[in-house]
Amino acid sequence: MPTVILLGALDTKGAEYRYVRDRLHASGVNSILLDVGILGNPSVRPDVSAVAVARAANVEIDDLRARGDRGAAMSAMSEGAAAVAHEIVSTGNAQGILGLGGTGGTTLISHVMRALPIGFPKVLVSTVASGDTSSYVGTSDITMMYSVVDIAGINSISGRILANAAGAIAGMVAQPPLESLDSKPVVSATMFGVTTPAVDAARQRLENLGYEVLVFHATGAGGRSMEALIKAGMISGVLDLTTTELADELVGGVFSAGPDRLTAAVSAGVPLVLSFGALDMVNFGPVDTVPSRFTDRTLHIHNASVTLMRTTPAENAEIGKRVAERLAPATAAVTVMIPHGGFSAISVEGQPFHDPAADSALIQAFKEAVPGTIETVDREAPINDPAFAVEAADRLHELITHEPTRRGEH
Repeated sequence: MPTVILLGALDTKGAEYRYVRDRLHASGVNSILLDVGILGNPSVRPDVSAVAVARAANVEIDDLRARGDRGAAMSAMSEGAAAVAHEIVSTGNAQGILGLGGTGGTTLISHVMRALPIGFPKVLVSTVASGDTSSYVGTSDITMMYSVVDIAGINSISGRILANAAGAIAGMVAQPPLESLDSKPVVSATMFGVTTPAVDAARQRLENLGYEVLVFHATGAGGRSMEALIKAGMISGVLDLTTTELADELVGGVFSAGPDRLTAAVSAGVPLVLSFGALDMVNFGPVDTVPSRFTDRTLHIHNASVTLMRTTPAENAEIGKRVAERLAPATAAVTVMIPHGGFSAISVEGQPFHDPAADSALIQAFKEAVPGTIETVDREAPINDPAFAVEAADRLHELITHEPTRRGEH
């Protein structure tokens, strides 16, 4: 019989956790109640007490209560709960986790959930799930449900929502085992709408060569997720054709992946083939959300929700320098494919972002700053040229296997 960890403060939300526990048991799912409440006197008996959770963080619950510092107590219980949950999961004693919380509870529970493996079922019912959940989900696969009403008793609304949450996690943990999905080496690739033809061609080539290809949409979260999987040791090679998030990081667009972008493969020694896909643009939301300081810039409405802004020669030069700086510490083989014919579908001749001077500024600044240990390959083709994309895929295969690819076999 599958088992779900129920993680939460049983001193303030005991009735709600008892209700969810009973719903799980009615579905044939066992539970482990893990208490992170610091007030004491839980209204439902835990399987793992708050005392044990605190000790897992090398503190005593009485000391936390005596300090009267709620923030410090929540931090300690977060660390302790993460350690306990990891032990339960790693020993195979639970197949899923469910939590209920307001702002504080959501912060604590999501911290624990993010520490658990990708693919391990995670459901979090939260009062803040209708807003920006990026700080809670991060690069994990947490399923968040909006509670609609506060998690304060069982009523006609909360009872239905909590029952749905119990049903969701019960379905996740009771599903038939998946067939083995890890028989092939895994590589990652980055894609944007304006680089889709390149990534599709490269992905097909890599799949023909025997790889499983994970494609990440370069929207900030996508780049961060890819970097996290590389750090976790789940990626054998990286085809980073679409590095557009660097432009948003520099200029202030909405799709920045932060300063760690391009660092994971370099630090982990993972073979990397990189290009300058969509570095001709910065991303904003609807056109009326573009900051007023950019009103004189070249804009392109990609769709009702996304407005693109052409990068300038000065911006591109700085981006090229940053790419070179982030690649410089690489210990594994790195190849940079340079498409002189355009960085995206809309920067080729005849399209709105065609600006050879801006593209050249990036290329020149990159070449001036990049160390000689980094291989560069110049091609006159645009990035979406199928031959360019297939060559990039072949070069990644060569970096991974140290064997030449017979490029005529497409």
